[in-house]
Amino acid sequence: MTKKPPTDSEPLDRIVITGLEVFAHHGVLAHEKTTGQRFLVDLTIHTDTRDAADGDDLTKTVDYGAIADEVSELVSSTRFDLIETVAHHVAKAVLTHTRVSAVDVTIHKPEAPVDHSFGDVAVTISRSNQHGDRD
Repeated sequence: MTKKPPTDSEPLDRIVITGLEVFAHHGVLAHEKTTGQRFLVDLTIHTDTRDAADGDDLTKTVDYGAIADEVSELVSSTRFDLIETVAHHVAKAVLTHTRVSAVDVTIHKPEAPVDHSFGDVAVTISRSNQHGDRD
């Protein structure tokens, strides 16, 4: 039995992946491009899980394991100067999954070249399949 999708006033469910660790070569400085460093990725995937939950059926939800694999591969195999660009490409990739309505992406760069003591540098973006965010 298929339920109707939530209306604009109903919140979507969320699948959250936090702290996906990826070694990559993003950054503006030469040593970042050659040596590389650790990045952490957080994803909040907005989707409707009711059909999957009703039928206990993986094919009716978002396969977070597959998305984690895809995001890890994307982040580790590309090279960008800005973590904003990394986040943008991650969001575009996640939004290609048909059951994903929106995604929040945070890229953490805990070893960023900052000349002060700090805990983390991160960029968070939100994208959806509405309003032309796929482009």
